[in-house]
Amino acid sequence: MTYRAPVPDILFTMRHVAGLDRAVADGVYGDLTPDLAETILEEAGRFANDVIAPLNREGDKHGVTLKDGTVTTAPGWKEAYKGWTEAGWNALPGPVEYGGQGLPTLLNSACVEMWNAASMAFGIGPVLTMGAIEALVQHGSDDLRSRYLEKLVSGEWTATMNLTEPHAGSDLAALRSRAEPAGDGTYRVTGQKIFITYGEHDLTDNIIHLVLARLPDAPAGTRGISLFLVPKFLPDGTRNDVRCHSIEHKLGIHASPTCTMIFGDNGGAVGWLVGEENRGLNCMFTMMNNARLAVGLQGVAIAERAYQQALGYANERRQGRAIGAAEGMSPIAVHPDVQRNLLTMKALTAAARAICYMTAEAIDRAHLEEDPARRKKANERASLLTPVAKAFSTDIGVEVASIGVQVHGGMGFIEETGAAQHFRDARIAPIYEGTNGIQAIDLVTRKLLLSGGETVRAQIAAMRATVARLLKENTPAFGATAPRLRDAIESLDRATSHLLQSLSSNAQGEALAGATPYLRLFALAQGGAALAEMALAANAQAAGGDTDPAHAGRIVLCRFFAENIAVGAKGLEETVMSGAGFLQDATLALAS
Repeated sequence: MTYRAPVPDILFTMRHVAGLDRAVADGVYGDLTPDLAETILEEAGRFANDVIAPLNREGDKHGVTLKDGTVTTAPGWKEAYKGWTEAGWNALPGPVEYGGQGLPTLLNSACVEMWNAASMAFGIGPVLTMGAIEALVQHGSDDLRSRYLEKLVSGEWTATMNLTEPHAGSDLAALRSRAEPAGDGTYRVTGQKIFITYGEHDLTDNIIHLVLARLPDAPAGTRGISLFLVPKFLPDGTRNDVRCHSIEHKLGIHASPTCTMIFGDNGGAVGWLVGEENRGLNCMFTMMNNARLAVGLQGVAIAERAYQQALGYANERRQGRAIGAAEGMSPIAVHPDVQRNLLTMKALTAAARAICYMTAEAIDRAHLEEDPARRKKANERASLLTPVAKAFSTDIGVEVASIGVQVHGGMGFIEETGAAQHFRDARIAPIYEGTNGIQAIDLVTRKLLLSGGETVRAQIAAMRATVARLLKENTPAFGATAPRLRDAIESLDRATSHLLQSLSSNAQGEALAGATPYLRLFALAQGGAALAEMALAANAQAAGGDTDPAHAGRIVLCRFFAENIAVGAKGLEETVMSGAGFLQDATLALAS
């Protein structure tokens, strides 16, 4: 089964949870209207459905090849990329002054979800180019911006992010790549980088590498890292001293070339400083923060694709007799346990999508709000939500893809059905662009402290306001949604207070031990509140005479999440608040 972009669900989430309509009314999005957004999303969905999605299986089977330093992508890949850039999709969020369309992060996020659902291996490449564009806009010199941005915005050239080295993964303080001043304003970069996504390929004529390296007199640790722009081809057309040494043979996303890159075989690759000396990590984080939201959207995307396939299979596959059925075998989709699996897949996907889109809208307001106080508040909200969007969405991407294999039964373990590919592809997302453990640590040790804890308190207050509206509803279809979500939010509130107290009393180990369960707890409360917002909007529209059958389904999905998934919040609260006892004796258990 191929993919069909769920444009109605995407647009409903954008309008009634992320705040598209509110941002339009506030004038934040200029001339963009919900109707125009819908038109753009429908066109994006068609491209994802008709051009990219049919290549997904072939890309997985074929992978990429490296011969004589040249990487060749899977059949159809180059043509699809050319059509994608010619249609203007790479330029969608790009700055207008460099040929971009200047459209919001929220709208582009919905498109990123569709590209990655159609093929995660295809969708990850443009994510890095878009991140590099923002890094250059914010930190690049006028010369670098004028030389490179137009072709990056159009997609004529692509970009990469070069951080990881064999001995330095998440710990960038151990980075060894060097950059020597050449005396003419350029630098000679030497070193080895691994796990470089689309580090070499045949889709474009040039590839622009953003590389972290140390200057000769740089201080130790992360304070001594600078960022350099190192093109595959120099402005005069000559080949730079950079090459792909090898490509990784991976569990999933086979059609995405993951390269080991060598800089400086012959004296050093020519590079230009981006931003200030020894401030490269700050510049790179501009790129990484964009990529983290995009990787979260990959989790949503692969979950949506896995759900669609599992639902289709469950409606076709007949086994056993349903309760009350007269005779014969029934589709497995009518059996309660399979229904629970399918509803879990759909509810987790919808909750993660909502959190990602909320994050995107906050990023837009952080850039576009005219009032400095509102801009600051939006920036802090985006900072708070980004690690949750990245980690929760990629975690549920793996979980939903795994449930999808289970729904297929034995056929899910067979490659021909495609269910296994979704599971394999999904598994990288909790690892790259900052492991989910690092996201949880970031959330607890940095983001909870924003404005002295006021940012997270405001977010919890907004969740409580949603539950207050639910409690006023007199709709039997909501069941126990309101009290279950209220319990989850109160668990989040108590766990937040506990962690803030731990941090203030220098109980760092206790805070770190509770970080991952806390992030999950946050996501369950926030995701449940988001689904409640959708259910409330659906109920209001149905009461107003809108006969769309999807409205009833949104209420059912919200109730299922509240009564079957959000109830896990209490256990997570207990883990956060009293589960750190293992720290004293963990080495004893791990010694054997």
